[in-house]
Formats: sequence, structure tokens, C-alpha cells
Amino acid sequence: MLKLIVGTKGSGKTKTMIDMIDKAVKTTSGNIVVIEKCMKLTTEINHSARLVDVDEYGVAGADMLYGFVAGVLAGNYDITELFLDGILRITDHDMAAAAKVLNAIDKITSNIEVVVTVSADAADLPEDLKKFVI
Repeated sequence: MLKLIVGTKGSGKTKTMIDMIDKAVKTTSGNIVVIEKCMKLTTEINHSARLVDVDEYGVAGADMLYGFVAGVLAGNYDITELFLDGILRITDHDMAAAAKVLNAIDKITSNIEVVVTVSADAADLPEDLKKFVI
């Protein structure tokens, strides 16, 4: 199940996601993976969640992000929550590419809660993504 935390820069999206990660750490029986760019959450999230920096793996663009997420999921069937911070930074601020990869990720994560932050105004989202906004 895909959920989007949407808002402009500085609106508290990452803080909301950190709170969701902390709650998941306390309640989940599976594994939690947090994917981000630049490792800014290193000291802010519980060490029980697996933090992965896409820069360490050379991930750039929507297609590479999809392959990376699919590989992470294929490598660990115990993942119950996946958090992705700042998708537009990874897709070079290409909203159409971000929408495409989010829809593709949604198709392969039917049993996993996926939470993604999007730095944009909700009105600027493509119509097919608005249904995922929380």
C-alpha cells in the first residue's frame, strides 16, 4: 500500500515520516527499510530500521530507483515497511518520472506499507498519484 506525504519544502514531511518510522519500529514484526539520498536521517531514526543511501549505490533517476527498490524487496521477504524520503531529489525533480516509478512500486508492494515524501504542492501532483496522499 503506497502512501504519499506531500508538501512544500520545510512543511514537516520528513518529521512526519520519522514519527511513522518510530511507530513502526515499536509495532512491526518485520523489517523496516528507509531509503534516502545523502544520509541526513542517520541520527534521527531508530537503529532498528535499515537506512540505505541511494548515493552509495549510484542510483540516479526513476528507472534505477525502481530497480533498486525491487532488488531490496527481492533480497528480503521480511520487509513490512518501506520508507522513501525525497523521491523528487532522486528523480532529478521530474514529476512525471516520479509518478511512473511510484505507480510501478505500488504494483510490487501489495503486502508492504510504502511511505514516500514528495516535495511539491498537492495540487501539482499528477491525478493518478492524488489517491495516495495521506
